[in-house]
Amino acid sequence: MPIRLNLLAEARALEEMRRRDPVKRAIWIATLIICLMLVWSSFLQLKTTLASSDLSRVENQMNARTNAYKQVLDEQRRNLEIGERVSELRKLSANRLLYGNLLNALQHTTVDDVQLLRLRIDQSYSQTAFVKRSTNDDNVIFPGKPATATEHIVLTLEASDSSPNPGDQIGKFKQALATNPYFQKMLAKTNGITLKNLSAPQLSPGNGSVSVLFTIECRYPQITR
Repeated sequence: MPIRLNLLAEARALEEMRRRDPVKRAIWIATLIICLMLVWSSFLQLKTTLASSDLSRVENQMNARTNAYKQVLDEQRRNLEIGERVSELRKLSANRLLYGNLLNALQHTTVDDVQLLRLRIDQSYSQTAFVKRSTNDDNVIFPGKPATATEHIVLTLEASDSSPNPGDQIGKFKQALATNPYFQKMLAKTNGITLKNLSAPQLSPGNGSVSVLFTIECRYPQITR
């Protein structure tokens, strides 16, 4: 009976052993895992890049809208300040002292033997500083305080009383001022009309009659605008 020899059997056996080697399988599996991790890492990197791009775009949009919002707030603040100033100017114009009305009122406060020699008007203002509006970090506006001016008006009347008993007509002249509609409306309610000075009787250089000189002060109420 013939004997058959397979000369490649040993080589095939060795090759089969190499194929079934667990170390080689582990290497292949590890290589596959590493490749999968690289692919996943690349995918995450791509997502991170896209997210960063979207974040930058959104931040730019927010910054642009924030700047526009601040500009709107600044415009509103300026408009409010201008409106307040215009309103104060209108009040000042409407309530200013009209000299024509004053002179007309004096024409209706004449008293016998009393001669108005001169008048003087002292008009002054005391001011307080303007406080600007402020805005905190949350864009909350705190209202400021507008500049104010307190008006002081003093009317000084110098006159002479040449009545038969010089000085008797001074009280009547004060009463005429106090009952005049203009002075009732315009002067201060307390100490609006006061006698500030009264001279001794003296001869008038014009006609030689005896008269006294007196000064009456009329105070307007202090008005803050």
